[in-house]
Amino acid sequence: MARNRRTFRRALGQRRYRRIFVIATEGTKTEPSYFAIFNNDSVIHVHCVKGNDQSSPTRVLWRLQQALKRHEVTSMDEAWLVVDKDGWTDEQLGRLHEWAQEETNRGLALSNPKFEYWLLLHFEEGTNIGTPSELSRRLRKHLPRYDKGIEARHLTNDMVLQAVCRAKRRDSPPCSDWPRAQWRTTVYRLVDNIVQAQGES
Repeated sequence: MARNRRTFRRALGQRRYRRIFVIATEGTKTEPSYFAIFNNDSVIHVHCVKGNDQSSPTRVLWRLQQALKRHEVTSMDEAWLVVDKDGWTDEQLGRLHEWAQEETNRGLALSNPKFEYWLLLHFEEGTNIGTPSELSRRLRKHLPRYDKGIEARHLTNDMVLQAVCRAKRRDSPPCSDWPRAQWRTTVYRLVDNIVQAQGES
């Protein structure tokens, strides 16, 4: 099957001074509120395509593809899929990985088992977690109201950088597609790119 390789370009004569990150997520609340804390319109703009009741990997990919048709994105911008492992099959996730590999400015950020693990890494090493319910309990110790979204005041720059370092250590050696073992996440790759873009101002 031929790949549909979409080139990110803008019309000649137009110029802007910020990078755009277009991110499609499964979730409708937690992930969008998290990525919104990185918005700095003078440097970068993070546009999060929220999930809905149709949150399968193929629907997340479809929403991102539709968003890219509406946004004026260049080769300097990035497009990311942010999903959880949950009960999705390797075949379903493989389609997302394949799409992300088609261009250098695309990515797949997957948390196993779910995005809340990435959040926990902002506060602790994230080891010795027995079950997803244990993960939720430990996260609520740090973010008692996280079910209602995430406020920027709860996460400092240092905490974000700590989460990146912790996730990197867990992803060793780095997985080539997505983390197969539980209590791993590659969201750090996306966040690291955002942080670097902010530093390029």
